[in-house]
Amino acid sequence: MKAAQRAYTTLRAGIIEGAHPPGARITEQEIAESAGVSRTPVREALRRLEAEGIVRFVPHQGAFVTTWSVQDAEDIFELRAMLEGYGARLAAGKATDADVAQLRQLAVSQCEEASARSPGYLERIADLNSQFHHRLLQVASSARLEATLVTISSAPLVLQTFRDYDDDDLGRSAHHHLEIVEAIEAGDAAWAESVMRSHVMAARRAFRSKHRPNPGP
Repeated sequence: MKAAQRAYTTLRAGIIEGAHPPGARITEQEIAESAGVSRTPVREALRRLEAEGIVRFVPHQGAFVTTWSVQDAEDIFELRAMLEGYGARLAAGKATDADVAQLRQLAVSQCEEASARSPGYLERIADLNSQFHHRLLQVASSARLEATLVTISSAPLVLQTFRDYDDDDLGRSAHHHLEIVEAIEAGDAAWAESVMRSHVMAARRAFRSKHRPNPGP
């Protein structure tokens, strides 16, 4: 694995797993030591994470893990529902048999993880979820759509959502992916879009239930 990729993988995993919480400052030296690389590939990794919206740079202060408010999260879910719904619609008209098989395998693996719930399952589910959505966007074959979604997606927010899920939510989320695959295999664009939008809105509901502002006395 190239040094820049190793630094990226190490830092991204640390952020998703909570080792670097929202708002935490990230030093190049710390990441270089943990990834076993020099500081130059760490800078490249930080810029890549900045493009994904996971890291932000503050002038004269350095890099920090992105923070988001409840309203930020609401906006992200709304945008994702529209854009990823459109992506599912596009994918339904372009997917090959091989594409469908790959998407189905990811969905099945997520269902199995949600059912087994063995140690570390939330991180694995988050990774499978990310792979599924990324692969679907590749099938949709819209570079502009993919670039737009990269700027609004938040891996820490996705993982937090999975942590907010109860067992029924986890199972429902995984089965949404299976239904999306069925819709894509059938070439039914409206069905694929509808399920994807419902999938994202269900995630928003789970987030809202745990992060709704306290109304006070």
